[in-house]
Amino acid sequence: MNSIRTPALRLARNFAAGFAALLLTAVPYASAHDIPDEVRVNAFVKPEGNHLNLLVRVPLKAMRDVDVPRRSDGFLDFARVDSTLRDAAALWLSDDIELYEDGARLGKPRVVDARVSLESDKSFASYDQALANLAAPRLKNATELYWNQGMLDVLLEYAIASERSAFSIRPRLERLGLKVSTVLRFLPPGGELRAFDLHGDPGLVYLDPTWLQAALSFVRLGFTHILDGTDHLLFLLCLVVPFRRFWPLAGVVTAFTVAHSITLISAALGYGPDALWFPPLIELLIALSILYMAVENVLGSSLPRRWVIAFGFGLVHGFGFSFGLHQQLQFAGSHLLTSLLSFNLGVELGQLAVLLVLVPALSVLLRNAKLEKPLTILLSLLVGHTAWHWMFERWDVLRKFPLPAMDAALLASLLRWLMALLVIAGLAWLVAAAIRGSRLRRVDDQN
Repeated sequence: MNSIRTPALRLARNFAAGFAALLLTAVPYASAHDIPDEVRVNAFVKPEGNHLNLLVRVPLKAMRDVDVPRRSDGFLDFARVDSTLRDAAALWLSDDIELYEDGARLGKPRVVDARVSLESDKSFASYDQALANLAAPRLKNATELYWNQGMLDVLLEYAIASERSAFSIRPRLERLGLKVSTVLRFLPPGGELRAFDLHGDPGLVYLDPTWLQAALSFVRLGFTHILDGTDHLLFLLCLVVPFRRFWPLAGVVTAFTVAHSITLISAALGYGPDALWFPPLIELLIALSILYMAVENVLGSSLPRRWVIAFGFGLVHGFGFSFGLHQQLQFAGSHLLTSLLSFNLGVELGQLAVLLVLVPALSVLLRNAKLEKPLTILLSLLVGHTAWHWMFERWDVLRKFPLPAMDAALLASLLRWLMALLVIAGLAWLVAAAIRGSRLRRVDDQN
């Protein structure tokens, strides 16, 4: 029965929406009912005692299915708007925002208050100012304000067991507009304010994550990141093609992980360049690293040299990982280092998972000894061709940025990084020497 009723309801709703859109084209306020292109939401979450306050500001133009009372001149009728605002808060906010306490979803909130504010109002700069604005006198009915130019301020109150509980939120506000961003600030009791910049439906967000929650989230993020990164996957393919043995390759991939962990953590802690030209430069170097690996596969490569090269290029790829990770560090809470290490662990697991698929697949594809070399060259040329085009595309982006001025600050930064790279290279040489010595001792023992 439900399966029949749902399509019928959807058809009726679609017909009603189309009919309403047709009617709206005949009135001067039709554009007010269109889906807004961009909607920016401001919100505060503050647990206090046995209740939690959610203070939200959203553009009134996003309340599309609400019949906002207006005067004959088209301006908002503030004498009759209060009940409509509460309906809008229930329809568009309290029904969609999901709040959780210790993993259990909280019940439906109470709409404590709702009011209209001007776009120029700055009270949402802080929680106390926003709360005071809700209690301030309402705008007078003589105010000339069109409904799609106002801001809706709402205070929602949730019943909770304790203000010290672990809270999480899923702000499902993506239907407010084509692009919805939410600036969310969490004020834990006696703790430091935590700010989040969310887009669309970000999924479940832990407002004050434990170290385990942060670790698991970033392991998952690192795992999916490596699987979604086409350039990193092609780099791994070039690593694997000539050497189709899992355990030796695992060591090469681990060297790559150790290297990118160094630069990723350094960049996340603020030690990397923050100039506008730096990200496109790194993207260009990543394409160059893939091209180099492809050319080496064609000309011939050795496994001992491969892990050293992987380590060197891993330093470059680490900066690339940091660009994608920067936006996600807001979910780390107070566990920044744990989150960074967990992300790297997730990347390593993702790379090993790719190896588990690539090594058997390539072994089957290249099992014919006569075709092994030609197919290896063909695969490498295809990857190199892609990287070649990426290089030119990324060079076009990079050259749009002005070159940095060669001043004392830049020289000091370059010297610091050069010294760090020399130390890293020295450590890598020592590790390589230790590995060679271990292999020679094993050979002597066998003899």
